Amino acid sequence: MASAAAGASTPHNAQASTTQPELRSLWSAIAGGDVHLHYIDAKGVKTRVLEAGEGPVLILLHGVSGHLEAYHRNILAHAKHFRVFAVDMLGHGFTDKPDRDYEIMDYVEHLRDLIDAIGVVKAHISGESLGGWVAARFAATYPERVDRLVLNTAGGMIADPKVMERLKTLSLAAVRSPDREATRKRLEFLMLDPTIVTEDLVEARFACFRRPGMVEAMERIMCLQEPDIRQRNMLTEEELGRITAETLVLWTTHDPTASVEVGQRLSHLVKGSKFVVMENCGHWPQYEDPETFDRIHINFLLNGAA
Repeated sequence: MASAAAGASTPHNAQASTTQPELRSLWSAIAGGDVHLHYIDAKGVKTRVLEAGEGPVLILLHGVSGHLEAYHRNILAHAKHFRVFAVDMLGHGFTDKPDRDYEIMDYVEHLRDLIDAIGVVKAHISGESLGGWVAARFAATYPERVDRLVLNTAGGMIADPKVMERLKTLSLAAVRSPDREATRKRLEFLMLDPTIVTEDLVEARFACFRRPGMVEAMERIMCLQEPDIRQRNMLTEEELGRITAETLVLWTTHDPTASVEVGQRLSHLVKGSKFVVMENCGHWPQYEDPETFDRIHINFLLNGAA
């Protein structure tokens, strides 16, 4: 784990400064760039991706019940340096939904198949929440396939019954009776400031939640909120110790799923990792404060510094 000077044990005071009104429309975030929304066949799984830029491959993985639009506000900044793929993970968004429970190794194998389909040996992997959980296990299982690794408010370290039940209840309610208000409540859970949940973001997730087969898929996705299934999927000290990629563990002061101390423990278990805490964010720092997130994230991916 990095020293305190690098943000290991003290929060990284990172406030975004803006000189003009902020644009929060998902479309406006990518409208000025050369982006390609398309599907990749990942060993038979039709996988939706948003691709932009050239250079080393960077794969962005969203959280549980999420979709690639979680990274819309970060795509163009990263596309200046990387060939970026924001991904709808297995069973999520507009990606295929196989008829089985999705445990962490299911996501890991899908990620491996996606990287194979892109045609590269290794990539930078950055995951938020569930995406971070998957990214960590992928890095431990396939260390030769990972360049640099970012674990952003990553799951897999704790099993808090209250958080698990709330995630399950909100997510299942949002798909069983497709309703914009239920979708909004699920999104507001992620943010420190619920007013950041725009109509545009609600519509994007509502479109995913209304997809055919989404009720059954959400039940499959939510298996990780069941105590016995979650327990056998938890990240272990032994596997975190096997991660060899340069790693950034990024946390927030107001993550509703896990405290800063959980992030510190994760960073301690990944040898040589850097630890940074973003101020005034909940569970989606890449969306809540994209300017600060992009600066920290890109600097680490380019230079290994945080």
